[in-house]
Amino acid sequence: MQKGAQYQAVLELISEIFKNKEPADSIINTYLRGRKYIGSKDRKIITETVWEIIRHRRRLEFDAGSCEPRCMLLYFLRHEDFDVLCSDSPYALSPLSREEREWLKTENEQPYPAAVEAETPDWLYAKIKDMNLLKALNEQASADLRINAYTREVMIKKLQKEGFFFSPTKYSPLGLRSSERVNLHNCVAYEEGEVEVQDEASQIASILADVRPEHKVIDYCCGAGGKTLTIAFLNDNRGRIDVHDINWGRLEAIKNRAERLKINNINIVKELTDKDYNRFIVDAPCSGSGTWRRAPDAKFRLTPKQLEELNKTQLEILETAYAHTRSGGRIVYFTCSILPDENENIIAAITARHPDLKPLNLRTLWEQKLNGAYPVSDDYRLHLNPRMSGTDGFFICVLQKI
Repeated sequence: MQKGAQYQAVLELISEIFKNKEPADSIINTYLRGRKYIGSKDRKIITETVWEIIRHRRRLEFDAGSCEPRCMLLYFLRHEDFDVLCSDSPYALSPLSREEREWLKTENEQPYPAAVEAETPDWLYAKIKDMNLLKALNEQASADLRINAYTREVMIKKLQKEGFFFSPTKYSPLGLRSSERVNLHNCVAYEEGEVEVQDEASQIASILADVRPEHKVIDYCCGAGGKTLTIAFLNDNRGRIDVHDINWGRLEAIKNRAERLKINNINIVKELTDKDYNRFIVDAPCSGSGTWRRAPDAKFRLTPKQLEELNKTQLEILETAYAHTRSGGRIVYFTCSILPDENENIIAAITARHPDLKPLNLRTLWEQKLNGAYPVSDDYRLHLNPRMSGTDGFFICVLQKI
């Protein structure tokens, strides 16, 4: 493809993505699947450009003085030769108008407002107000794996022989990390279930759930089952782990993942009736703000009303957890969010309703289960994020039912 055609594809993609209706990765995948003629090198250039523009969406809007995708793209390309990029062909960017040429000669010298510099919608910046954290959440994420066989040292050597270079994660004893993007489709170790994709924060959460083979446990909002599968690995397939999710399709997907990873102690529960769980794991539906490194478009699709609805759902799920956890058992609450609304505020609300729920000391649990020193000052509410721990944004709180 000519450069002009590549950027025309970029324009078509960001025009759809900036409607804030669907996830960007879904839009990109659908677009490329429908255009088999686009070669692999062109696909790489197109997708990397789209993600770069998404990560700098607010600054481009501010500098261009417009939220129109074409204006933002032209400003992004302002140092390119538009006589080469543009033509009357439907497969290239259309020629610049006289007004566009004059406009591109001007420079916006106004300083960025804080939310623009943080590449975050105004209302979210007002909630978070942490410039360094938001900038860290706008960087590209590392590639993290979890071992599912052997030791880390053995897996690092096996992966290296396949041309994949990983080092141990800082906190999780199960984790491997690459600073570069990794395509595992042709990775034998992955295909044979010896490693699994999982961010280090999620690995830590699974370990701190402190599930033992004799426990009666349920992963209630199990999603794709990542934490369930980690817990099963930690217990050498002993015991039984109940899983539940409102999305039945996700439950079916767990079966395939479990088969690849040689996990066989997972029990799908579609109706919750038992009330004597030792561990009731709530990986709560949330904003996903802690995963903005991987999905920077998500921050623009989130609305205050959606956040309010999520908070309501989070409390409802914790009420369910309370009703189905035995005395002496634990409710393990996770979110991949950095927002207090979904984290400490929810914990405060549920413990106010139920004084017999007491936060467990996570520092003590960490020192029992994990390598290294406990990384934060709050002993009862653990916040992880890319700035301080190099992981996704994550919140963990364990509530003991007295």
